[in-house]
Amino acid sequence: MASVHLTAEAQKQFTTLPRTIQARVTRLLERLEKWPNVSGAKPLRGDLAGSYRLRTGDYRLQFHVVGDTVLVERIGHRDGFYED
Repeated sequence: MASVHLTAEAQKQFTTLPRTIQARVTRLLERLEKWPNVSGAKPLRGDLAGSYRLRTGDYRLQFHVVGDTVLVERIGHRDGFYED
């Protein structure tokens, strides 16, 4: 079992989501507790190498793993999600 933590930015992004999307993201966070046995997690490439993403509909959750800790970095809509 992994411990799941949200960065301050991810927590702020989570609170601005519509309630229905918050519920779906919460289910993703619960799934992440079972890391590395999580289906649908894709490793990212390029500048984001070392991070992973999970999706639920049009929303994405970006995270990386440090030991037994999953650190969620960003939560948001797919439009422009990977651009800074």
